[in-house]
Amino acid sequence: MYLIVTSSPNSDGLTAACGKSACKGVAEAGGAAELIDISAAKLAPCRVCGNGWGTCRETAKCVINDVLSDLQNKLRESEGAILVTPVYFGQPSERMKYFLDRFRRCEAFNKDGSAARGKQIDLVAAAGGSGNGTATCLAEMEQWCRHVGAIPQERIGVTRFNREAMLQVIQDAAARLALGEYFKGF
Repeated sequence: MYLIVTSSPNSDGLTAACGKSACKGVAEAGGAAELIDISAAKLAPCRVCGNGWGTCRETAKCVINDVLSDLQNKLRESEGAILVTPVYFGQPSERMKYFLDRFRRCEAFNKDGSAARGKQIDLVAAAGGSGNGTATCLAEMEQWCRHVGAIPQERIGVTRFNREAMLQVIQDAAARLALGEYFKGF
């Protein structure tokens, strides 16, 4: 199973279309995909508990009871993932940042190994306005991959100007992910 995480409240927008293209690509390659829109899920920002780490560094679990622990488990059990975010001011959406920040705090020092360690992950940044900011958004998501031991594969910047072409690129990239056609490590 491949986990596809999107983070836009606009269910008919560019980010949603990117997530659907990723699902289609995985399915066309014979894989199974689960699409989770974290904008619709209960997901809070990090509280920076206690001395700045709370329990997350020692236990790999967050004290906040929301969808994060489910996402940690799903990513651990997945074959790979595709993260799709709208671009806000050159960064991932706030909801995606909640996920990235809290996941990193729990998993970067996980004594049992990060839930993302060795997972191949495609990264998609969807900029609906000017189209600017996709490169910096993708760089931030790539850095997250490095912190949690994931293997970033495709880094796809989508704008409203190249939408149709890039939806096909996302579909093709997702199919390659499901077929195992990527470089396995560094």
